[in-house]
Amino acid sequence: MKRQPLRLAIMEATRILEHAGVASPRFDAEVIAAHVLGVERGRLPMVPLVDPPVVEAIGQLVTQRAKRVPLQYLTGWAALGHITVDVGAGVFVPRPETELLLEWGVKLLRGREYPVVVDLCTGSGALALAIAHDLPNAVVYAVDIDPQALAWARHNADLRVAEGDTPIRLYSGDIADSTMFAELDGLVDLVLCNPPYVPEGTWVPPEVSDHDPPQAVFAAESGLAVIRHALSVAARLLRPGGGLAIEHDDTHGTAVPAIVRARRVLTEVEDHLDLAGRPRFVTARRVE
Repeated sequence: MKRQPLRLAIMEATRILEHAGVASPRFDAEVIAAHVLGVERGRLPMVPLVDPPVVEAIGQLVTQRAKRVPLQYLTGWAALGHITVDVGAGVFVPRPETELLLEWGVKLLRGREYPVVVDLCTGSGALALAIAHDLPNAVVYAVDIDPQALAWARHNADLRVAEGDTPIRLYSGDIADSTMFAELDGLVDLVLCNPPYVPEGTWVPPEVSDHDPPQAVFAAESGLAVIRHALSVAARLLRPGGGLAIEHDDTHGTAVPAIVRARRVLTEVEDHLDLAGRPRFVTARRVE
């Protein structure tokens, strides 16, 4: 069997994905090729020729991606910060938009000895595990109400421990419960939350509508219901000077900061743009 140029396979994959309406066809084609070859995407130029079975395997995954199956489902993982987590059916896929929120939290805690962190609506566990990786001395709690998400989070937590990271403390719970983590009231250095926040009825891409769990995407009250609960939890848990970071819909750039400012115990309220320049997360500090 004659070997074929990899670049031609990637070009064809890109064409197919572009025609299917995939937002980043070239990137996805290269990630799929790298996944099939078992190399980093940046090393693809070092693989000029591939065997026909490799081209076929790339084509099979591209066909699935063209049907708008999430790229992360095809590779089996998603990246956040300096770690990757396993993802698949039944759990929300971490997005690059959350990177800047993570960076803000890590920067806030740098230099603190044994900071206490709570990750609300943890999903796959990505945020909590990324914090535990970057700050090995942190005591990290994470909670979610969805049993499937918690199963993924426990799986990912076990993988990170096997890699040498500090274990996180994972719980099943509803952040609307005013007694949740009551033993931590006034003791937490950082509360993070990437909640369901898309207003109900909003159009979302097929990767989201057909694959992400709806309860991890959409929220009542124009997308603000879970955010309000998260704020109540944060106001109770944070120690003086502690920080809060909550992700929100890009239509919430005014509404969410206003809700946060209404909490008298929270100050230094600031909204932040994501990598695409859209309003994406709000931060605040507990009054000293």
